[in-house]
Amino acid sequence: MKLILNADVPNLGAPGDIVEVKDGYGRNYLLPRKLAVVATRGAEKQVEQIRRAQKTREIRDLGHAQQVDSQLRNINVTVPAKAGDSGRLFGSVTPNQVVDAVKAAGGPVLDKRSIDVPGHIKTLGKHQVQVRLHPEVTTELAIAVVSV
Repeated sequence: MKLILNADVPNLGAPGDIVEVKDGYGRNYLLPRKLAVVATRGAEKQVEQIRRAQKTREIRDLGHAQQVDSQLRNINVTVPAKAGDSGRLFGSVTPNQVVDAVKAAGGPVLDKRSIDVPGHIKTLGKHQVQVRLHPEVTTELAIAVVSV
């Protein structure tokens, strides 16, 4: 199956790349999650548009990624969440909440798809999340989940 990627897929490619994958992987994983579209003639013409849109959102180069990494290391990120008396959250912490908390703490604007929340954060306290800034730069971000 020939697909055009809409987002960065680890071990497969970057947005705008035309890739050949097995039918099941494309049909059951990439297409339902809107990570890719079927490569038709019309869609191939939109590849350049997808790449331009991604360029505006992404970190420019390795140097810029390292600069953003140092900014993230120097901020204290607090994620507010509703919790019960025992300290368990009603729900879990999402990448959107982490992005909003980084922005509120005065940090750089991040893409929610670049944040990996390990497992499900369902308790109050300090936790670690991974942020993929560049293919060569991944950083750990310490967040504090507090009750609202």
